[in-house]
Amino acid sequence: MSRPPTFTPPPGTRAHTLRTARGDFAALIGEPVSGAVRGTALLLPGFTGSKEDFIALHEPLGAAGYRTVSVDGRGQYETPGPTDDERPYALAELARDVLAQVATLGPARVHLMGHSLGGLIARAAVIADPAPFATLTLMASGPAAVSEAQRQRIELLRDALAALGMAQVWEAMRALDAAEDVVDVRGDEDALRQRWLSNSPAQLIATGRQLRTEPDRVEELAAVAPPVHVLSGERDDAWPVPLLDDMARRLKAERTVIAGAEHSPNTDRPAETAAALASFWHRHPAA
Repeated sequence: MSRPPTFTPPPGTRAHTLRTARGDFAALIGEPVSGAVRGTALLLPGFTGSKEDFIALHEPLGAAGYRTVSVDGRGQYETPGPTDDERPYALAELARDVLAQVATLGPARVHLMGHSLGGLIARAAVIADPAPFATLTLMASGPAAVSEAQRQRIELLRDALAALGMAQVWEAMRALDAAEDVVDVRGDEDALRQRWLSNSPAQLIATGRQLRTEPDRVEELAAVAPPVHVLSGERDDAWPVPLLDDMARRLKAERTVIAGAEHSPNTDRPAETAAALASFWHRHPAA
């Protein structure tokens, strides 16, 4: 999961409830400090993440002239969703949520960016209806299912969620990280725990299944997509970087590799990530 440096919005960014035809979604909205708005960007977080994963991007993207809207998906952190019904979390349903969110942000087309699972959701939304989107950025999000190692971890999580409460699963995940010597001390541990406890178990199970079974839809996307940007760190344990390189080639997409970043460039190297996003959006204006 991404570990944001803080859960406190930076200056110029505010908490907001995005009211749509498909329900309300918790959001953070960043506005340009001065000058004309060059465009609006909708930012979709990944598996076990939240709108706060992009908290370090709002200020530099605002300085570049962009209004940024990061959202909690259905059943994710501060956006409620059913806890024992997986049907609302099917990928097609989550894509419809994104289209409903975009409808409230128009009438201009929107720059869409999805991180990891959010990239799969963003891709499904664009395939369903490309018209509202000026560009699509897939951040650390690959052409099909995640790597075998990550599929195994998701299966362990699925089994744990079936047997344990959310608090117990959190403790088990921390113990597993410690055993594998991958403990990350960045971020507010209490806030990260509270975010985890606020997730819907049904959402985690359904979206985890999607990550394990997603088919390759690159050709479908290539047939309808607006300009595409494939952005990643120089190392990724969910989708190997050469796989992302090949996906970018198949999509005829722009490709950015953020030095010093891994699966979450948005938190590993936010300044460099924001600069790459703004540069891409400058070249493909929404108007």
